[in-house]
Amino acid sequence: MSSIPHYDVIVIGGGPSGMMAAGKAALRGRRVLLIEKNKDLGKKLSITGGGRCNILNAEEDERELLSHYGEASKFLHSPFSQHGMKDSWRFFEELGLPIVVEARKRAFPESQKAADVTAALRKYVTTNNVELKRSTRASGFIMKDGQISGVKTNNGTYSADSYVLATGGLSHQETGSTGEGLEWLKQLGYRIHEPNPNIVPLTVDDEWVKKLSGTSLSFMKITFGSSLSKKDGKFSRTGKILFTHFGLSGPLILNSAHSVKKLLDKHGTVEAKIDMYPDTETGVLQQRVLSAFERNKNKLVKNVLNEIAPEGMDKGLIEILPTEFLEEKVHSVNKAERQTLVDLLKAMPVTVDGTMGMDWAVISDGGIDLTQVDTKTMRSKLHPNLFFTGDVLNINRPSGGYSLQLCWTTGTVVGMNA
Repeated sequence: MSSIPHYDVIVIGGGPSGMMAAGKAALRGRRVLLIEKNKDLGKKLSITGGGRCNILNAEEDERELLSHYGEASKFLHSPFSQHGMKDSWRFFEELGLPIVVEARKRAFPESQKAADVTAALRKYVTTNNVELKRSTRASGFIMKDGQISGVKTNNGTYSADSYVLATGGLSHQETGSTGEGLEWLKQLGYRIHEPNPNIVPLTVDDEWVKKLSGTSLSFMKITFGSSLSKKDGKFSRTGKILFTHFGLSGPLILNSAHSVKKLLDKHGTVEAKIDMYPDTETGVLQQRVLSAFERNKNKLVKNVLNEIAPEGMDKGLIEILPTEFLEEKVHSVNKAERQTLVDLLKAMPVTVDGTMGMDWAVISDGGIDLTQVDTKTMRSKLHPNLFFTGDVLNINRPSGGYSLQLCWTTGTVVGMNA
């Protein structure tokens, strides 16, 4: 064993949380090895946020911030008290990376370039003398007397006093994020929640949606439910929707996907209703339709819809409404027919039949059960020389900077304790 290189800390995975953990540990004087399968560190980080990198969420109320992590929030009070949002903000500004805040408190590098975030972290790692093994694929742990004594790679075996698993989840597998670390943990007896696409577009069965491909509307309300039960899991969200050739996307849809997936698993399909005018009462909308009809009495109904529906949505109405109604002169439309139109404006039907899957996922959930982690240190309760960061932890969260903040927090806590 004397021929095997030995370190104080070995970090497996050169993503955001792995770089954070490695840099923090090295700053404490530890001899650190960072193993990364790709040629460069931070490959996934460099494409996050559409290339802009939503680096954190600038919510100053820690309780409110933690509420976005769902059931996991009760485990996160200690790590966030050690390194919270303001600490992350200060950390990056000290690295020479100014931050700006946009809508919904989403924070981005001032340069609007994810590559700048990756470059700053790479510099942080190398400046603190972390030893790098790039293009090196770890294949599992070596066990001795019930403890981890080494890590196997395609370039040899390495040992350490402490090991940090930062191999990520399954989203953006083209970057090498294949979740192999979770398979190693299964073999060691850990409870692993199977990864699911978390923030992901939805597929639909409706042709009218696909014909609106490219149409984007910033303020709509969508209610998801089940055709089998009006109460079972029903919920509503308001925000931006993007219509695509396969279905629905945009921030509103992506952040609803986790809950929709639960309904899909239970019922197979999910009935949804889109309210095109969520801030307009039905009575007011009825009067608006009547006024539009009075201004265009001699036109065909189909030629007036663009005055009634939000931009682009008239095409959807034309796909759904009966042909005889669309070809009718406006002055011949009766009250019941007008009401049918108003009802569609307030509840356009959509049938969701699936998600675009892991290849399209911004984030996947799943990972090690948090009851097996001492979240004060991010240390394993089964193997005291093993630590966890980032996406290997089973923590559900929405888009908006919450995922990377989790990387900065858990990476720092690990780096301070490994």
